[in-house]
Amino acid sequence: MIELEGVPELIDPVMVAAFEGWNDAGDAASTAVAHLDREWKGEVFAALDAEDYYDFQVNRPTVFLDNGVRKITWPTTRLSVVRVGGDKPRDLVLVRGIEPSMRWRSFCNELLAFAHELGVEMVVILGALLGDTPHTRPVPVSGVTSDPDLARTMDLEETRYEGPTGIVGILQEACTHAGVPAVSLWAAVPHYVSQPPNPKATLALLNRLEDLIGLRIPLGELPEDARAWQLGVDQLAAEDSEVAEYVQTLEEARDTAELPEASGEAIAREFERYLRRREPGAGPGPGPGVATEGGDSPFLRDPGSGRTRPPKPEQPGPEAVPGPEAVPGAESVPGATGENPPGEAPESGSPETEGPDGEGPENGGTPDGDPGK
Repeated sequence: MIELEGVPELIDPVMVAAFEGWNDAGDAASTAVAHLDREWKGEVFAALDAEDYYDFQVNRPTVFLDNGVRKITWPTTRLSVVRVGGDKPRDLVLVRGIEPSMRWRSFCNELLAFAHELGVEMVVILGALLGDTPHTRPVPVSGVTSDPDLARTMDLEETRYEGPTGIVGILQEACTHAGVPAVSLWAAVPHYVSQPPNPKATLALLNRLEDLIGLRIPLGELPEDARAWQLGVDQLAAEDSEVAEYVQTLEEARDTAELPEASGEAIAREFERYLRRREPGAGPGPGPGVATEGGDSPFLRDPGSGRTRPPKPEQPGPEAVPGPEAVPGAESVPGATGENPPGEAPESGSPETEGPDGEGPENGGTPDGDPGK
């Protein structure tokens, strides 16, 4: 581990984390954290020792040339700080890496040690899963927590899931036992278009994060990328009548399930977001949300640097992952990854499936339905 050196006192810091791999369908979650780091010019101050947590035959290092000199980048998890200015400044600690291959408890304890030293007030972990959701509708994002008090005060779901989990679920539980408020945000990625990138799911995660922490997040070109992505999928679906019919079935199921809920709270949330973006400084956020710029960085840099119709889903058993975002079989979505969020109730009329038991994303498998807890 690289030691902290000269990290200043942070203002109401929130840790935002995402991990590539099982919990990151369409790379939506890791791309969201990368977007925050890029837009707010994050400064890397620490990295976990790759030797402690990664199997290099699973996550291989890469070699690159830097002015003719060969260098190696090792797979790891890096932490950076962004300082957000405005009327109500707030700092973020960004954690971006790969789901570790081993020693998960030590991995989480090391991240929690950073959180404690930096005075982190809350941990938000982003994830993405594969689900029976149409690409033509807004991306469902679920917010879940293991803390009943936090669930009540922040209008989140309290997880009741039992079953296999990934590093998102383990880190959230570690935070709960350490007394650190923790929330997981899960975006559902259509299983029939699971390959990354998925800017629409990334955008949905950032919008939900913005509502949760009260910061106006600069979106850059992401909205236009999301529109272009949807248009591209529309065109592909239109070329195959069976796929188009399947998408229509998902649309009808989704619309039927959501019709009773098209009311107050969701509309108010969208209106508040609109006001924040229309008038800098409006709403609970700190206004423009620009990274504070200074002189020399006070942080120690990290040195390492033929189409087929989707199969008709099977009905899950009672122990399967709840929610409209159950993971389909790997044969319909090769190479995709995702983890199901905890505590969701199934949408009425929405078909669901369970994933296979077998392989992880590194060898082309799709994880079985896991709600993250």
